[in-house]
Amino acid sequence: MSLKFGTDGVRAEALTVLTPEYVAALARAAAEVLGSGTWLIGRDTRESGPVLEAAVAAGLAAAGGHPVSMGVVPTPALAWSSAEQGVPAAMITASHNPWRDNGVKFFAPGGEKLSDDVERAIEALLQLELPMPPSVVPAHGAAHLYGEHLVSLGGSLAGMRVVLDCANGAMSQVAPEVFRALGADTVVIHDTPDGRNINDQCGATHTASLAAAVMSHRAALGLAFDGDGDRVIAVDHLGNVVDGDRLIALAALLLREEGALHHDTVVVTVMSNLGFHKAMAAAGIHVATTAVGDRYVLEALDAGGFSVGGEQSGHIIYRDLATTGDGLLAGLRLAQYVHGHHRPLAELAADVMTSYPQVLVNVRVRDRHPRAAEEMAAEIAAAADGLAGDGRILVRASGTEPLIRVMVEAATQPLAQQVADDLAAVVRARFG
Repeated sequence: MSLKFGTDGVRAEALTVLTPEYVAALARAAAEVLGSGTWLIGRDTRESGPVLEAAVAAGLAAAGGHPVSMGVVPTPALAWSSAEQGVPAAMITASHNPWRDNGVKFFAPGGEKLSDDVERAIEALLQLELPMPPSVVPAHGAAHLYGEHLVSLGGSLAGMRVVLDCANGAMSQVAPEVFRALGADTVVIHDTPDGRNINDQCGATHTASLAAAVMSHRAALGLAFDGDGDRVIAVDHLGNVVDGDRLIALAALLLREEGALHHDTVVVTVMSNLGFHKAMAAAGIHVATTAVGDRYVLEALDAGGFSVGGEQSGHIIYRDLATTGDGLLAGLRLAQYVHGHHRPLAELAADVMTSYPQVLVNVRVRDRHPRAAEEMAAEIAAAADGLAGDGRILVRASGTEPLIRVMVEAATQPLAQQVADDLAAVVRARFG
């Protein structure tokens, strides 16, 4: 079968490439590897969700599993339910992708993401057979229980005006409920999913409408989730985007103030800005770095006994409170940090770090080249010498597409652009 696990499950165009037949086979293989018994199934608001949910349920049942449908829930709510019940789960979502795409990602019993070895074992068992449709047990209300859990963690937001962009996705009901329960004056946009408007010019990858709403409502800040709710990006009261690097830096400072930043360490991926690393060093906080993907962040958190980490894209994991990236939890903690310090997010975000100009060039190539960086080692080293130690270069192959990504950080934007363009030209000449 042509589809493979990427950095966060399997994703493709729904019903054509990611067919119900394939999804059923994938779910069957997952149940054979992770065990039968009760399985929780969740989905986001995409039009293709119900069809693929039925396929997942059929595959699980064919392997002896007992599928339980949670309906539309955010990914962190499903992961929380998986942890609470100690059972595996399947989430049907393509995260921030357009509505035409969909995907499946699995959680092992306890709400844990899968290792590379487990994913390879599932792929090895794939057999393209469509089992008989099962009887699926409905179990709605998981999102509400998850919301009650977050509210129970405490932290009043009384008197604070917040705008939430729910991306017409799985956070559309639960996120406003939680913020209002904690006393926030909550304005909500993009919370009317119709199956096709998920992530459509809204959410974590399209923050213009959120910025406009924050300024027009004179809110303290805005939060944009992605379609399945495991990511968050913030906007300050001036309409400026506050990306994942700054959110993670603030989270580390918050936990240190609370005495809960284990080993004075934060975990990020290789995509985090050089400015983040310098800011954490200045603050006396160690940084552990992983490959791209929040599951690698989670592995590092568990291996080191650390308490917080995440990605520049807005996946943030508070490991003492969650088993996966949780946009609502991270957004709540950010709002509570701002509320408690009585300072605007714009000031806090500006003070926490200074970003180096960063340029990312995606070069499409004929075939995937997972060792592209090794093959270009000489050119990368020469380019790094030109930065004189005040910059950073990362060349890596996409985990899911025939792309090679060239990322350069430098003291100035023109220098970063020039170095990135030069290396991209090498990629095209050698691999294009």
